[in-house]
Amino acid sequence: VQLVESGGDLVQPGGSLRLSCAASGFIFSNYHMSWYRQAPGKERGLVARISTTGGSTYYAESVKGRFTISRDNAKNTVYLQMNSLKPEDTAVYYCAARPNYWGGKESYWGQGTQVTVSS
Repeated sequence: VQLVESGGDLVQPGGSLRLSCAASGFIFSNYHMSWYRQAPGKERGLVARISTTGGSTYYAESVKGRFTISRDNAKNTVYLQMNSLKPEDTAVYYCAARPNYWGGKESYWGQGTQVTVSS
């Protein structure tokens, strides 16, 4: 099983980034997918989640209206489009896969990709 994130970078405040997470080794379309982030000295927190078909999504209040999660089951990939980025969005971003939309825990984790928002 592998989850490989990419797309992290250094970007100026107000800029945009699109993160990707490529999955392999499991039936991607059977798993709900999430993006988490962890800033230095802080706990890892849920940013966004998308259901197996993409029909349901959840966003943390801090990113609502700025971030969009999506998935392409044909490509076994989940995305996080991040717009209007702020310095407080600086963190390592992780994707994760889970069998239940709510409850239980993540089955698989990626290794993370660094997003830095700074002028």
